[in-house]
Amino acid sequence: MIQDYDLELSRVAERIKQLKAKTVLIQLADGLKPRAKEIKKELEKRISKNVKIWFWAGSCFGACDVPTETKRLGVDLIIQFGHSEWE
Repeated sequence: MIQDYDLELSRVAERIKQLKAKTVLIQLADGLKPRAKEIKKELEKRISKNVKIWFWAGSCFGACDVPTETKRLGVDLIIQFGHSEWE
């Protein structure tokens, strides 16, 4: 269940609104990928219906692993979720 993780989805939703992002790409660590539908559902409750939320199916090995294709896809915001805290 998504409640088992502290993903700070309210903070994510506020950032999407603040930046007026229309297309958001979310990268998940492999262990979180099965939770993609839950994450999307929770975010959609908090943001405009006009925002497209996409999930990156490829690798996500941390902050240095940003897909270069995002510019071509017109992504306004990338959000990465991993298993470890950022320090």
